[in-house]
Amino acid sequence: MKRIMVMGVSAGAGKSTFARKLGEKLEIYVYHLDRFYWEPGWKEASLEDFTRRQQEAMNQEEWIIEGNYQSTYQIRADKADTIIYIDMPLTICLYRVFKRWMIHRGKTRPDLGEGCPDKLDFEFIKFIVTTYHSRKKKMYKRLQDFQEIGGPRKVIVLKGRKAVETYLEHV
Repeated sequence: MKRIMVMGVSAGAGKSTFARKLGEKLEIYVYHLDRFYWEPGWKEASLEDFTRRQQEAMNQEEWIIEGNYQSTYQIRADKADTIIYIDMPLTICLYRVFKRWMIHRGKTRPDLGEGCPDKLDFEFIKFIVTTYHSRKKKMYKRLQDFQEIGGPRKVIVLKGRKAVETYLEHV
């Protein structure tokens, strides 16, 4: 594992925390897609800039890239040797999103771009709830497709907090 995508079922799945801990264990630099996507003041980067930033990161010999962002998934998947997918129940994801907001309220999280203080609003919660099941189904299809391409590609699915903890203990 030298080029690792960390993906999750939803916001709050634990992608950022897991990627950071995995990066420390493997001594591989971690890139957060939210840092590439969000510019100061919660302005969206252009697709061109977002893509370029990812490609620059992927030019490294080793990397861990954390985040979902469907629009540029294939760019990452073409270069990755491993996808680690974190599958948490919806209730856990919602709890963690709220907890994260409480902890970082008014501050910029390390996995977000500068000038983007953590926020939580009804639209974000609604997005998580209304897309959770359809996104989960699409993600499993993507994982299957990634593995079927062949070569030295690996998919690791971690279902639940205990699976995540056990994996990190034994990596």
